[in-house]
Amino acid sequence: MSNLPPKANRNPGSAARRALVALTLAWWLAVGVAWGDGFTARLDPYTIRQGESAQLVLSFAGSRPTTLPVIPNIPGLQIAFGGQMTSVTIDNGQQSVALNLTYSVSASQPGTYTIPAIKATVDGRTVASEPLTLRVLKPDEAAAGTSQSPAAFLKLAPTRTEVYLGEVLPLDVQLYYQNAQDIQLQPLPAEGFTSGKSVPLPQQQVMASNATYLLAALRTTVVASRWGDLKLGPAECQLNLRIPVARRRTRGSLLDDFFDDPFTARYQLVPRKLTSDPQTIHVLPLPTNQVPPAFTGAVGDFTFEAAVSPTNIAIGEPVTLTLRVTGKGALDNVAAPPIDQWTNFKIYPPTSQVETTDPLGIEGTKTFQQVVVPEGLDVREVPALAFSYFDPARRTYRTLTRPAVPIVVRPSSGSTVLASANASSPAPPPTDIVGLKIRLGALSAIAPPLVQNRWFLGLQLVPVLMWLTAVIWRQRQDHLARNPHLVRRHAVARKVRRGLAELTRLAETRDANAFFALTFRLLQEGLGERLRLPAASITEAVLDEQLQPRGVAPETLAIAHELFQACNQQRYAPTRTNADLPALVPKVEAALLTIRQLKL
Repeated sequence: MSNLPPKANRNPGSAARRALVALTLAWWLAVGVAWGDGFTARLDPYTIRQGESAQLVLSFAGSRPTTLPVIPNIPGLQIAFGGQMTSVTIDNGQQSVALNLTYSVSASQPGTYTIPAIKATVDGRTVASEPLTLRVLKPDEAAAGTSQSPAAFLKLAPTRTEVYLGEVLPLDVQLYYQNAQDIQLQPLPAEGFTSGKSVPLPQQQVMASNATYLLAALRTTVVASRWGDLKLGPAECQLNLRIPVARRRTRGSLLDDFFDDPFTARYQLVPRKLTSDPQTIHVLPLPTNQVPPAFTGAVGDFTFEAAVSPTNIAIGEPVTLTLRVTGKGALDNVAAPPIDQWTNFKIYPPTSQVETTDPLGIEGTKTFQQVVVPEGLDVREVPALAFSYFDPARRTYRTLTRPAVPIVVRPSSGSTVLASANASSPAPPPTDIVGLKIRLGALSAIAPPLVQNRWFLGLQLVPVLMWLTAVIWRQRQDHLARNPHLVRRHAVARKVRRGLAELTRLAETRDANAFFALTFRLLQEGLGERLRLPAASITEAVLDEQLQPRGVAPETLAIAHELFQACNQQRYAPTRTNADLPALVPKVEAALLTIRQLKL
């Protein structure tokens, strides 16, 4: 088998690499070291999981390899050159050298692979190694008698496996992984349970199955809705394992393999579906003996408070009961204490609100507000209240009571008037229909609708005018953005207007240096805009190089030359008197106007 690949497959830098290897081999020969005898190959380790890599080491002891060994193509295996290591030993003045060539070996599929004998050319003769066997396991499979661990696994961890009916059961869905991404936990199958909120736990590094893992856990709660042995789970998770992939080897080129970069990590994403073991939860029924009359199904550990307001009312007015149940348990399943047996009260349905103090929503306060109306003047108190719940920790029912609250029910003002009237005349029969009002009272004039006012109609035009203004402004901005030369033309026109005003002031103050410096800048700006050149690049030479070939009138060129020469003379050899400055202002203005009107 040839060591050189076809020309189309060669790396563009292979010539330089071959030259460098040739120099290295030449150095080995030049140093005159002694080589022992032997060419061997070994694998470390012989058993790996899919996604891991083993190291193939080709060792030359006392040999002189002229080319790299030829690694045969093995379906399913990727073998890439990783580098070399040379060891030199000196014994009694005699040097001996051992050369180790390392390769990375990985597999795309589980199975048992045989690496056949590897041949190499040493001192003009061909030597061969012994065949090697590599066993590749599945990513989640562990080899018997080895320390291999799965790349990722899922675990369902309830805090208990025995609960009471209606009791909150916290549990963790734990994902152990080493290198994964795109993690998606599926909804937990929980037939016979009601699922609560889920909260992710902080990620941590743990030891499991003789390996180091990243632990990503999701904590949630379930509440059993029936008793018996219920199956919880299995939990499922979709993810992509990042499996290291050996660099593809270019066969035949000694230097391409010899100097290939072994430190550039490459990965392939392998989709996996992980499934945990299901858990059997033994759900106990609530005791049927000694059930309190006030028990409404609450299970957990709670406290109870009650408040009554107001306590001094007229007959027919409402009294509000505020009941607070605080503690740990399935707060959504907690019902208000029963008061349907109360007499002499009209009872309305309660309203409730839950305020939790933990992320899972199993600790907090549930507040009930219930309105009752006393139906007689003989009502003297709001009866005592009782709240009962089952405590799973103590395995017993508990009842919390609040004493009766005295209240005062007094007659209403209307009933007092009727009582005094009854002494003189019989009360008229009650009626549900009120007679029509005979007199309407004072009437107020109705103003005309706004739509009939001219100012209101005119006000409706304001948004339209604002919209039209915004459209016109936007179109102008777009037009200027598409015509940068037009923007520059307007900017130069503004500079010329301001500059001419400044020239007049400088001429009056007889400041010749500033006058001619400003004149020079205005000429540069005007000619630069017309010629579409940077203003700083405009000099007197541009007049003959740019304007004269374009057919500009000689009079215009003469005026421009005169102004440029006057500016240069004032700059380098001033001879003009300051009294001449006011006379130059019209000439500069006329020259700038002529330049602006040039059609170039």
